[in-house]
Amino acid sequence: MTNQDHSEKPPQDELAKDSTLDIDQEIAELEKMTQNLFGKPQPTKLDLGAIEEAILPIIPIKEGVLYPSTESVLTFGRKLSQKSVRKALKGSKLVVLVTQKRSNLEEPTVDDLYMVGTLATLERALDTTTQLNVLARGIERVGIIEFTQTSPFYGKIKVLKEVLNKDSESEALAKHLQQEFHNSIQMGRSVEFLSFMKLMSGATESELTDQIASTLTNSTKEKQKILETLDVKERMRLVAARLSHEIEILKIEKDVVNKTQTKMSQAMRENVLRERLRTIQKELGEVEDEAEMADEYDKKLRKLKCTPEIKEKVAKEIKKMRQMSPYNPETGYLRSWLDAFFELPWGKLSKGNYDIGKAEKILAKNHYGLPKVKERILEFIAVLQHKQNLEKSSDKADQTIPTILCFVGPPGVGKTSIGRSVAEALGRKFTKVSLGGVRDEAEIRGHRRTYVGAMPGRIINGIKQAGTMNPVFMLDEVDKLASDYKGDPSSALLEALDPEQNFGFEDHYLDVPFDLSQVLFITTANNLETIPPALRDRLEIIPYTGYTSEEKFFIAKDHLLEKVLKANGLSDKSIVFQDDAVEKVISRYTREAGVRDLERNLSKITRKLARELLTKKVTKKLLTITPEKVREYLGPEDYDETLTEKTNQVGLATGLAWTSVGGDVLFVEVALTPGKGQIKLTGKLGDVMKESAQAALTYVQANAKKLGILPSKIDKSNIHIHVPEGAVPKDGPSAGVTITTAIVSAFTKTPVRKTVAMTGEVTLRGRVLRIGGLKEKAIAAHRAGSQIVIIPKDNLRDLEDIPKSVKDNVKFVPADHVDQVLKVALC
Repeated sequence: MTNQDHSEKPPQDELAKDSTLDIDQEIAELEKMTQNLFGKPQPTKLDLGAIEEAILPIIPIKEGVLYPSTESVLTFGRKLSQKSVRKALKGSKLVVLVTQKRSNLEEPTVDDLYMVGTLATLERALDTTTQLNVLARGIERVGIIEFTQTSPFYGKIKVLKEVLNKDSESEALAKHLQQEFHNSIQMGRSVEFLSFMKLMSGATESELTDQIASTLTNSTKEKQKILETLDVKERMRLVAARLSHEIEILKIEKDVVNKTQTKMSQAMRENVLRERLRTIQKELGEVEDEAEMADEYDKKLRKLKCTPEIKEKVAKEIKKMRQMSPYNPETGYLRSWLDAFFELPWGKLSKGNYDIGKAEKILAKNHYGLPKVKERILEFIAVLQHKQNLEKSSDKADQTIPTILCFVGPPGVGKTSIGRSVAEALGRKFTKVSLGGVRDEAEIRGHRRTYVGAMPGRIINGIKQAGTMNPVFMLDEVDKLASDYKGDPSSALLEALDPEQNFGFEDHYLDVPFDLSQVLFITTANNLETIPPALRDRLEIIPYTGYTSEEKFFIAKDHLLEKVLKANGLSDKSIVFQDDAVEKVISRYTREAGVRDLERNLSKITRKLARELLTKKVTKKLLTITPEKVREYLGPEDYDETLTEKTNQVGLATGLAWTSVGGDVLFVEVALTPGKGQIKLTGKLGDVMKESAQAALTYVQANAKKLGILPSKIDKSNIHIHVPEGAVPKDGPSAGVTITTAIVSAFTKTPVRKTVAMTGEVTLRGRVLRIGGLKEKAIAAHRAGSQIVIIPKDNLRDLEDIPKSVKDNVKFVPADHVDQVLKVALC
């Protein structure tokens, strides 16, 4: 209760705290002590008849109920209540205590009070400046007959008679109440010492019920209901029900406490056992003491070749570990950091041997073709060799890598394998990190130590894996880096790949600078377009154009056949692949820039051959793989050979196209139908190719007389331009001269020579512009059987890249105007 007009329980003695005590024995001792001190309690003798005739002060209390046969300290703060109490203390000391229906009312009216209260006598009082504390003892239940005064309240009352039929039920209820009350005390229930002693010294059913009810923690409304219940049996039932409810709550609380104590005891037990286990492991030498580990770290730090600033930072971390408890979670994190730090190859360098002659032999042995790539790599190694020589003669030699190489080309052309060859040629360790799909900046620079499960980034992990500070470090698929809300990984690479600042690369996890200036970074990509400009600016691009059929043939003969035979448990001495068989696999079963699919098909042949050797028990010492055997093992051909037409035809010209898997032959067909000069384009052409066709038609219309075409015929004809293989997308401007030739052939009825193939962009003025991919296109023309290839005059410089076998069998005719093209192409 508050300090205004309500009862407040005095300090209580807590009983039954020790579960090992016998509560019944303690109760018996307390009963004897009470009888010795006070004797048996004497009932108060009052003239109830006189009381019913008298007008008594009626004092409202905000909350709570004072039951008969109970005592409580009440605190009165309202002036009217204090006035009534002081007047009663000077007189009969009798008052009627009634409870308000609503506790928040400061000035209740008659309607705000319950009509059943308790007749009480005021025993002692303590008056302070603001409130009046009174010890009140309940006597009888009374009902208010009428109020004679309302400020303060006075009125007449009537003593309410209780109803009790003493029988076995009432006796059983009383024993049940007493037993449940004992049980609640044993479970830790706090009870006022005075109330407890009254119960133990003997009490009637009514007194027992009221005294136990006074200890309950139910609401004021429920307490008032118990007060108004005159049937003692019914009252005992109400109190017993509420007492049982509170006992259940006590059980739950006790269960929670026990479980908590059990967990705490279990945790303490585990800590003790863990400490003993650690001691045993130390004696057996299975684990190291923290102090011993710190000493070991100190020894490693003294031997380490790094800057004084780094040593100072690590020394602080070691000192921090010494001061930590081994059970502190931070200790494990700190040890992980120190282990990661000391696992790095601080100051360790591969000696290396920059011998350009040796490098050239290794590249020639491991890779066929790729002359420009090899040439640039040898130039790179030559620069490193000169730097090494300068280092021997001067203390101020530049140790930085001259540039970062980026190999760009289609899959399977040997970008990664040539990186290994570079490492072999330089005598350095090789490490590779694949960046495809990486979208978190922390994957590159590491996670900060504040995060659970933090670890270094891929750059530092790669260096740790290599074991030296100057490995050949390949960053594979750099064009497939992604970015999202976690950051942009490509931006994190800028510092690592910049020779001007990577001498102090800081990983978020290590949080100390690490020198990457002597690392030879090589990146690979399939497409330059997806590499951010800032990153591309730091790279020297080395393009891979893909292998020609001739190059694939020699790669298969010199490298792949031996590899696949060995992988499938066969001997290269007992099995021979005919050249025609290898060429058939290349031309009819693969369409790629690299050689991965070629290797897979050769492996398929050798697997079937291995099975055949066991099941059919072949006894021949030498087995030959022919083109017929290739078809038997691989099944029907996957691709058709694109060959030139067998006859010269009108409106059909042979063009050349570049694809990611090499060059190909492209046929352009033109058909004329009566109409109004409209053009129709089919064959899944791209926007650029459609514009090229429009430009070709416009040139023909503008120069109709010169070309021998009647303008009226053009106006009355619809032109349909079709490029076969309609399911394959086609785009680019290099088919301009081919479309122009086919249109002129269709209008002039002049056949196009079947042996002529052509490529070049055409303008509205008839100029033939330079194109790309001439090497691949020339090889495709040679493969298709073309004898003459018309190329733009500006592409003459690219003829030196054409294989000699192609140039020996194909005549290249340069042209800078459409007139020159038509002169060669038309019959």
